[in-house]
Amino acid sequence: MHSSNKLICPNCNGSRFLMKYEAAYVYSYVIDSDSPGMKNKEEFLPFLFDKREQKAIDQYIECDICHAKYPCYFNQLNEGINTEVLKKVIHSSNRINYKELH
Repeated sequence: MHSSNKLICPNCNGSRFLMKYEAAYVYSYVIDSDSPGMKNKEEFLPFLFDKREQKAIDQYIECDICHAKYPCYFNQLNEGINTEVLKKVIHSSNRINYKELH
């Protein structure tokens, strides 16, 4: 019998999960006289961009055993994610926003 605090994957009964945050960005660099990017002075360093636009985002909990994905949005306003919230996410077939659970 599983502990009541343990998360269990309904797909494989596994109990190891990862929270994943995937994002795609477009980085822009102003072309100037010394190198691309106003913040790049002598050489091009890709992390010194002039503009960054987020194009896509995907947040989910993934079973580490069967790789089933359970969509859920986490953000910086969350004061914490507890086991009960994660259980609701895993056992729901719909996308759940953390704020909707409280």
